[in-house]
Amino acid sequence: MSAPKEIGHLVLNVTDIDRSVAFYCDVVGFQKSRHTPGVGAFLTCGVIHHNLALFKAAPDAVPLQKGQVGLNHFAFKVENYESLQQAHDRLVEAGAVIDHIVDHGITRSVYFLDPDGIVMELFADTFADQAEGMRYIRSTRAHADPLDITGPEPAKPEIPDEVLTPAR
Repeated sequence: MSAPKEIGHLVLNVTDIDRSVAFYCDVVGFQKSRHTPGVGAFLTCGVIHHNLALFKAAPDAVPLQKGQVGLNHFAFKVENYESLQQAHDRLVEAGAVIDHIVDHGITRSVYFLDPDGIVMELFADTFADQAEGMRYIRSTRAHADPLDITGPEPAKPEIPDEVLTPAR
């Protein structure tokens, strides 16, 4: 069976294209690939043509409700913990709603609401490479410990020898 290679992009319907473009570019840090004011936009993290597309929602569109069936949130990776701290500062300065900030062990994460109340996450990996991260996630239970993002980066957690979730 063939399998997807990677997640290609995320598409959001938003109430105000230009407000959302400004938020995702000026606050979150995306770059514009294409922007048709009032209609839609394609934004990139700088590597591929677009990672995020924004389209104008229908005037009678129903806002998302927390906990409804469907997408819970989407996460965008930043370079490192310092970059995560800087992103958090930009979100706060812009008046974005910070939903919660946690240390998952495998990542340190800032969850926030975009201008339409859509939950997004910015995260920094804890481990230096994906092999360490995979060993950690397979040997620990999921957790979300509160994190003071203004403080120094927490120590990297130990990776237990026991495997809870074997690879398939």
